[in-house]
Amino acid sequence: MSVKYAVRRTVIQVFATAVQNPFVQNLWTGVVFKGSAKAVCAPGLNCWSCPAAALACPIGAMQFLATSPQSTASFYAIGFIVLLGSLVGRMVCGFLCAFGFLQDLLYKIPVPKLKVPPRADSVLRKMKYVVLVFLVLLLPALVTDDFGLGEPWFCAYLCPAGTLEAGIPLLVANSTLRGMISALFSWKVVVAVTVVVAAVLISRPFCKYLCPLGAFYGLFNRVSVARLTVNPHMCVGCGCCKEACPMDIDVVRGIETSPECIRCGACRNACTMSAIDWTLAGKKPGKADGPA
Repeated sequence: MSVKYAVRRTVIQVFATAVQNPFVQNLWTGVVFKGSAKAVCAPGLNCWSCPAAALACPIGAMQFLATSPQSTASFYAIGFIVLLGSLVGRMVCGFLCAFGFLQDLLYKIPVPKLKVPPRADSVLRKMKYVVLVFLVLLLPALVTDDFGLGEPWFCAYLCPAGTLEAGIPLLVANSTLRGMISALFSWKVVVAVTVVVAAVLISRPFCKYLCPLGAFYGLFNRVSVARLTVNPHMCVGCGCCKEACPMDIDVVRGIETSPECIRCGACRNACTMSAIDWTLAGKKPGKADGPA
């Protein structure tokens, strides 16, 4: 990966994270911004309760729609992420997600890396769809209290982004909250620490195995307008693209429609033959630029 490409992508990720979390000073005061902007969804996973956050979390909006289907705001939020998915698919994960950016930074820590065995990797990748269907959609709608209201299961029991962005900063800033730490929060800290350690050893483990938002956006990769395409007339099968892919997908065979591709462009940057490029849906690469 060229330094120029890495810097360019990192600048975009830093900018996206800053726009979604402009109230950095609130991390020290423990005050959560509750302005009208919170009716708008961030493109990536970004906790509503994070003191620095200006926008709402898409997964939180999905759960709120499941628990309170009469909410107009949730319909707008779902419409927003459907529109994003239809335009760029999982490119959101590669460029605009703050938690994805955190995982990228953690993986840069110079320690020996782990390779998940292919069979285990294949099974684990299905877990994010289980999380999406059950923790985000079904359980909040089906398990309700006496008033017919459900619980945000993903946020309450699993989300490591919420723990790192909201739970821990709020506890540090508010001594009253520290006296209310429960077994549930201790469990979420264990989950968050596990994800952080895993992200140091494995490229984007949360994105690969547990993120329901990534699972949702991935459903649109096959139909989205913008996509990466391999020109078969230029590809020489060297494998550089697959080696560079942070999501460990078979780039040549699956980059255009694979729900695992976050469209970060690392494969395009690594390709020595310039066989990978951005295209629009329906446009196929021609033979004109292929090698003689």
